[in-house]
Amino acid sequence: MNPPITRYVEFWPHYLRAHRDKRTRAAHYLGTSAGLLCLVAAPLTGSWRLAVAPPLVGYGCAWFGHVVFEGNRPATFGHPLWSFYSDFRMMGLALTCRLKPELERAFQP
Repeated sequence: MNPPITRYVEFWPHYLRAHRDKRTRAAHYLGTSAGLLCLVAAPLTGSWRLAVAPPLVGYGCAWFGHVVFEGNRPATFGHPLWSFYSDFRMMGLALTCRLKPELERAFQP
């Protein structure tokens, strides 16, 4: 059994290893983007449905990726705030073509 993760610096590589399949990462990017779009659209349209949709859409897509592509348990359950932050960090690194070195470091023995 692994010791509990108590610091974010320990969590980040764990998070990346839980997202080894590029399809899981794509599901996260889709969910995060759709959630942000709903968040922006809600006040513009006055739709209460769009106002409550971001966590449902974001986590729904992400959890789908974990169940279907990874076969693992999302990190959200153990570390919700670190996981939320890491979703945006991972997407930002992917958008700026800086994710690959982070993934390589996470998988080093």
